[in-house]
Amino acid sequence: MRGGLLTALVLVAMCAPAAAQPATHEDHQPPVVHQHDEAQPEPAAVDLPAFIPPLTDADRAAAFPDVHGHAMRDNAVNYFVLFDQLEWEIGSGADAFAWDTKGWVGRDLDRFWFRTEGTGGEDGLAEGHADLLYGRAISRWWNAVGGLRQDVDPGAPQTWAAIGVQGLAPYWFDVEATAYVGGSGRTEFRVETEYSFLLTNRLILQPLVELSVFGKDDPEREVGRGISTLNAGLRLRYEFRRELAPYVGVTWDRSFFGTADYQEAAGKPVGRTRLVVGLRIWM
Repeated sequence: MRGGLLTALVLVAMCAPAAAQPATHEDHQPPVVHQHDEAQPEPAAVDLPAFIPPLTDADRAAAFPDVHGHAMRDNAVNYFVLFDQLEWEIGSGADAFAWDTKGWVGRDLDRFWFRTEGTGGEDGLAEGHADLLYGRAISRWWNAVGGLRQDVDPGAPQTWAAIGVQGLAPYWFDVEATAYVGGSGRTEFRVETEYSFLLTNRLILQPLVELSVFGKDDPEREVGRGISTLNAGLRLRYEFRRELAPYVGVTWDRSFFGTADYQEAAGKPVGRTRLVVGLRIWM
């Protein structure tokens, strides 16, 4: 009995120091696994189909060309000319040829613009005008313009001072809004807007609306005060190339108020609808 008790006391004395020893941070670390510095195997070569040629140094050079520090040429002089409408009109009244052309030359911020449009027929030029404008970019999408307009309508030629804005309105509407001041206190405000619906990448439907408002009567040119004329068109073009697109369409124009009275007095139709066939070109 005494021997068994003594043996138990000795075992307790031997275990007590180990049990009383506090645990340390190292005691909770996972065992360190020493990895051998072995070379990783090379990835297996991929067998490409026979129709794919092997990659060459020339291919790599073409994929990563030297761009010379991304050189910018913002101050270079460029130009753009758009024959938006070169068309033959048929329908009510005599057949006629019509045009609407615009363009610019200059730099990113400062440009000289020109616009010209009109109609002609068998008897020669029926009406037309040309604008020569200086334009300055006032925002990312808009330009302020100012300059001169020359009319070649029937009667004495007229010269107007012009000021306005043009650019891209929200939802991608092209807008030109211009106010004109002529001799004898004559004034006109003209706004034109158009939109391009991409039916496909090459087939495009383009509606266009143009409205003219005059500040006073001009009997010589059969123009009345107020809303004078409204022209609308719907043209469907096919772009064989972006620079070359034949089109077909329909146009409608209507005179109002005093202008309509002058038209009726002269025996001319107040409104008419016409079919058009034409070509759109830019360079």
